[in-house]
Amino acid sequence: MGGMTDTPPTAKAAFGDIVQRIVGPGHVPTEVARAGLDQITNGNVDEIPAIAFLTALRMRDLISADPVELEGVMRQRPADPSPCSARFRTILDTVLDGDRLMPDMAREALGLIMDGAVGEGMLAAFLTALHMRGESVGELEAAVQAMRARMRAVPDMPVGAIDVCGTGGDGLGTLNVSTAVAFVLAALGVPVVKHGNRALSSRSGATDVLLELGVPMPVEARPIGQMVAAHNVTFLAATSHHPAMRHVGAVRRALGFRTIFNLVGPLSNPAGVRRQLVGVFAPQWLDVMARTLRALGSERVWAVSGDCGQGRFIDELTLAGPTQACVLEDGQIHSLTIMPEKTGLQPAPIAAIAGGAPAHNAAALRALAAGGRGAYRDTVLLNAAVALHVAGRGDNIMHGGVIDYAALHENIRQAAGVLDNGAVAAVLEAVRQFRADGPNRVTG
Repeated sequence: MGGMTDTPPTAKAAFGDIVQRIVGPGHVPTEVARAGLDQITNGNVDEIPAIAFLTALRMRDLISADPVELEGVMRQRPADPSPCSARFRTILDTVLDGDRLMPDMAREALGLIMDGAVGEGMLAAFLTALHMRGESVGELEAAVQAMRARMRAVPDMPVGAIDVCGTGGDGLGTLNVSTAVAFVLAALGVPVVKHGNRALSSRSGATDVLLELGVPMPVEARPIGQMVAAHNVTFLAATSHHPAMRHVGAVRRALGFRTIFNLVGPLSNPAGVRRQLVGVFAPQWLDVMARTLRALGSERVWAVSGDCGQGRFIDELTLAGPTQACVLEDGQIHSLTIMPEKTGLQPAPIAAIAGGAPAHNAAALRALAAGGRGAYRDTVLLNAAVALHVAGRGDNIMHGGVIDYAALHENIRQAAGVLDNGAVAAVLEAVRQFRADGPNRVTG
């Protein structure tokens, strides 16, 4: 990726703030757009953020030029002449015009991206334009199909296995909730095949905290199956099971905002689980996620987004405010809301579960397993209680599309029991000691 490595970090950070504003919703003052253009003209900006900024101007109808070509002219870089790039440019133009991709075109686009046939500049423009326009169910389904076709699949997982994961992209930097939930579910006898990634838009992703804890993440099917059979849980690192994602990682990191791949990741569990508790960074995507998973064969899904106040949402159930959920059960999709004051748990602001670097989050998870109390424990209990229902265990917490809070309380009690009796700590220690023939590693 092209860049100017001597650009002062403060200048890069300032331009990053401009990009975040201009790709987001709402009006952007003219002086902000001019400041961004000045930064690019002065040569103070790396290639990918510059293209994201110019793409945002195009999507806002503030310029009519092709953002990739314009950035190349401004930086005196020749255009990419490869045939795949020429074909992808037609697809990119469709997105830049604000039009949705037809299924065949969407599949072709995502296939080219995951095969490494798209230059980083064009990829940055494509991801930025999709981010601003909003991805459709059809485009998301095509992306998932492209990823699943190229992933290292894990066969023969237990019937009824569940995944608990989030999209990331909420920018809140909280402690690792769904990773802790996986250990609680395992202690309750629920088979969990958790899919996770390194941090991209946060400080500590699931893979980061598991590596800090010393938890192995097997790559081959045999040790993965052995781990689930012995401990009811295994962890699949996205970098090990989705090698095609190496073609997009650098651009995603350089963009610094959520992309379609935040949505695609939780929909592409390598074990093909059909039950999922999926956290989503914003509520407008809940229905899209549930409908996409239904189209791909899932049987029970809760897609959730927690309202933290001040227009912020977390990709978990939260005690900071109402959690909106889109629920797929028996082929039907329902929308409902979980109110924290009715859960029997103490409401708490999102700052109460603020996280940090992997070492900090790992220490908090160890303390939780050892009996620690507070907002982190309560948030994990709430998410575990709903996950029990998704797994078909515990009490059924939904009747007629409405939350049964008494049943939810009972599931919370069950989850608290395995934290209090040391069963969660025992699972954590057992998986830390797990060894089997075959690599236990994370690639990428």
